[in-house]
Amino acid sequence: MQITVGTQDGETFQKEIEETSQLVGKKIGETFEGGVLGLDGYKLEVTGGSDKQGFPMKKSMEGAERRKVLLKEGTGIREDVDGVRKRKSVRGDTVSQEIQQLNTKVVEAGDKPVEELLEEE
Repeated sequence: MQITVGTQDGETFQKEIEETSQLVGKKIGETFEGGVLGLDGYKLEVTGGSDKQGFPMKKSMEGAERRKVLLKEGTGIREDVDGVRKRKSVRGDTVSQEIQQLNTKVVEAGDKPVEELLEEE
């Protein structure tokens, strides 16, 4: 799973991890310890993600499965014309084994900068 970490100053860093068992079951908006990624002292919040086929996670949908829903605006749809709704496939708000990319942001920073911790490995 690829984890994208967004810092408070707008920078993003990517980290590939093999062991995802500590993240499975987390929902969009929940926080977890950054030690999973090697960011000791950091707290990260799940902000979204996408599965192996590129379908985005949607916060308003419960569960981890992919479903076709009728969307008017928001995640997974481009607003071309006002009032148009489209049926699109999106993932639920829960992290599962099917998630390929997980987006996070820093909620509490640790002692060392993120770039220093992620480049050491």
